[in-house]
Amino acid sequence: MALEVYNTPLKKKVEFVPLKAGKVGMYACGMTVYDMCHIGHARQQVVFDVIARWLRYSGYDLTYVRNFTDIDDKIINRANKDGVDFKEISERYISEFYQDMATLKVREADIEPKATEHIAQIIAMCEGLIAKGLAYEADGSVYFSVAKLPSYGKLSGRNIEDMIAGARVEAGEDKRDPLDFALWKASKPGEPFWDSPWGQGRPGWHIECSAMSTHYLGATLDIHGGGRDLIFPHHENETAQSEGQTGKEFVRYWVHNGFVTIDGEKMSKSLGNFMTIRELLEEVQPEVLRLFLLSRHYRSPIDFSKEAIVEAKGALARFYEMLNRVNAAAESASDRLTPAIEGFVASFKAAMDDDFNTAKGVADLHDLTTAVNKLLDSENTASAADRASLAAAIKLLGEILGILEEEPAAMLDTLKRGAVEGLTTEAIEALITERLDARKAKDFKRADEIRNDLMAKGIILKDSAQGTTWERA
Repeated sequence: MALEVYNTPLKKKVEFVPLKAGKVGMYACGMTVYDMCHIGHARQQVVFDVIARWLRYSGYDLTYVRNFTDIDDKIINRANKDGVDFKEISERYISEFYQDMATLKVREADIEPKATEHIAQIIAMCEGLIAKGLAYEADGSVYFSVAKLPSYGKLSGRNIEDMIAGARVEAGEDKRDPLDFALWKASKPGEPFWDSPWGQGRPGWHIECSAMSTHYLGATLDIHGGGRDLIFPHHENETAQSEGQTGKEFVRYWVHNGFVTIDGEKMSKSLGNFMTIRELLEEVQPEVLRLFLLSRHYRSPIDFSKEAIVEAKGALARFYEMLNRVNAAAESASDRLTPAIEGFVASFKAAMDDDFNTAKGVADLHDLTTAVNKLLDSENTASAADRASLAAAIKLLGEILGILEEEPAAMLDTLKRGAVEGLTTEAIEALITERLDARKAKDFKRADEIRNDLMAKGIILKDSAQGTTWERA
């Protein structure tokens, strides 16, 4: 099937047809580098990492651009607080970003520009918008005139009249209209600045992405995206200034990932549930975190909780245990496992072509694991062709999802290390009996939940024709 992508402004999936056959230009909004990355950043980076991987696997010649906002009010405030130059703050957290992403197996983009290295392009875009009557200078700053662009609001679906009713001009701003937004900001005393036709100043947030994306990918991007929180005003303003400047469609396909909550609440330092990637990875194996993030569709909201991580850990252990079982199985002349494996690969590829549906792909992997385990339960054998088919399928999962890339026995040992103790023998046997009853009733979801919960607590179940046995990790 052809690749279909959910396009935000259309609110539906459509066939993906790049501007130039076989080539794709993709831009994803990167980090404002003033602090450590948190789990929300992890989700966005993993999502677009997988999208890039799938596009390349599908044969597209992809140019992936991911920027760094390295000048911003938050960066300046952090620098002032720490008593250092703003460049020291931005470079420090760019380095930390790369460390986190490498641990999460997020690959680097093809081009990773910094806003401060593209001041010339930003100034040129401001000048072009002024020349077209879409922007104006006011006391050293430059503002985009929203009222001059009738199409404003088309990305987010907002009505200009409604937006005007709730808009206001902040103190110190010289905007002609409350909806107008800054392209260039006159510098305040003590702030970093660059010389411009309007005096000393620095770029606004929105203009930098327009200047960098079009500089590297041309006037029209095939894919642009980020978190849903960026749709308005950031991506709306990017669209306005880019299309105002070039007169061409800015983005063909807008892709936005859903929000992350913590135990059902919005992540916030004030609520005490702010979790950086570095803190998470002190307790959570990186593949477990990747699997957790990819077990939901990228457009859906995802709730981070201890229970969700335990579930992901149990699922990953189950996958690796299946691989271990195949590795240890006796040789067979019959290709017993290959049909199930080939069916999984076909279904996984179809899921990825259906708007990068990793949730369906992970569900397919669960189904494959169940099928292979049942075959091994009935006869603990695998042929050379079976092993080769499975190895190819696992290589595909590693290439696209970035999981199942470790040696199974070693990973199982890692996942079991630090397992929760304290379950009595009677409690374990009771859960095994409940699982058996669930399987007899064809409630395989509950049966898998029990197995995964026990695995997460260091209890390994061994199914065979003679029954189920268990051992502590």
